[in-house]
Amino acid sequence: MLPKLLAPAGSMDKLIMAVEYGADEVYFAGKAMGMRAGCKNFTKKDLEKGIEYCHARGRKSNITVNIAAHSDDLKGIEEYLRYLQKIGADALIVADPGVIEIVKQTIPDMRIHLSTQANTTNYHAANFWYKQGVNRIVLARELTFKEIKEIVDNSPDGLEFEAFVHGAMCISYSGRCLLSSFMTGRFSNKGDCAQPCRWKYYLMEEKRPSQYYSIEEDDNGTFIMNSKDLCMIEYLQKFKDLGIKALKIEGRNKSEYYTAVTVRSYRNALDELDDPLNKKHTKYWKEELEKSSHRDFSYGFYFGNPYNDGQIYTSSSYIRTYDVVGIIRSYDESTKTAVIEQRNKFTEGDILECLGPREKHFEIVAKNMHDDKGNKIESAPHAQQIVKMEMPKKVKPYYILRKKVKE
Repeated sequence: MLPKLLAPAGSMDKLIMAVEYGADEVYFAGKAMGMRAGCKNFTKKDLEKGIEYCHARGRKSNITVNIAAHSDDLKGIEEYLRYLQKIGADALIVADPGVIEIVKQTIPDMRIHLSTQANTTNYHAANFWYKQGVNRIVLARELTFKEIKEIVDNSPDGLEFEAFVHGAMCISYSGRCLLSSFMTGRFSNKGDCAQPCRWKYYLMEEKRPSQYYSIEEDDNGTFIMNSKDLCMIEYLQKFKDLGIKALKIEGRNKSEYYTAVTVRSYRNALDELDDPLNKKHTKYWKEELEKSSHRDFSYGFYFGNPYNDGQIYTSSSYIRTYDVVGIIRSYDESTKTAVIEQRNKFTEGDILECLGPREKHFEIVAKNMHDDKGNKIESAPHAQQIVKMEMPKKVKPYYILRKKVKE
């Protein structure tokens, strides 16, 4: 059986993209107790809509309740937990042992997934958490394949394991870094990390306070704690062989486009594992991942400590080679016309790429463009304006139009 594909959603729009592009499970948070304060997260109304959207399409919803909670954070948690059970949450992602205890006392039938914030790195810890009622453990990202095998082989059959396959890496054990709280007053273990690990640093000797030395010989300084992004799309068979039950994509703060492209690539690569042309296809899906905003890719810790290869010393910037210009809202086969909601400016004559959940992308030339009143237009410069445009190939809602960024 294939591992489940688990995708992030920082908003309802991202949840829809995750589901439409092939995620088996989606993880998202309410306004409290989730580890990503920077994303919009979900109001109670949106939590209900999100869970309903998942269930209507046969997908599962995992709600994050995984901050490192102080006592004040726990006020009203029982009521919140009962609410999550009432609206149909399939599982809660939890890190704090106190919160686990409250979940077991308040809603004992709820599935508990142990967050990567709990940093499970050995099978004794895995067995301990299983005895506390945990159903699935999201393994620490600092493990090798060899260590994962040892954990899985020495754990109960009823305990599931989940592993990250894609996204940003943390310079510290995930979410446990003190830099952000020390330097900015924003707490990483409450989902509000300012990512100071991505900043530029110089070396200064104590008795020479005005003299700064670059740690690397680089005119731009050095980014000594700036981790590369994880990308394991070429090794999905390895996770399956190890018995990993779910593969997780990081990125609730990322865009709708990032969500769609990453889920699309991993969904198709997973489904093609038994295809004899798998390697050829996987090459394409990895190239597609490079078309979303990312840092240089690495294999994280899966093959051992990456040392220097896990860091980027020259820049903290993302690589962005494509801009999303529109999302398809509907298509009229009789007139071969698509209704598009604009995301970035595009102009008649632009060469665009169109992609959907399953097919490989195809190119079109933007032409015969009209506004929502039927007036002919030569460009779409206004955010979220509705554009009707000739589309020679059939498309569906949530297909994406993108344009290569000029170098």
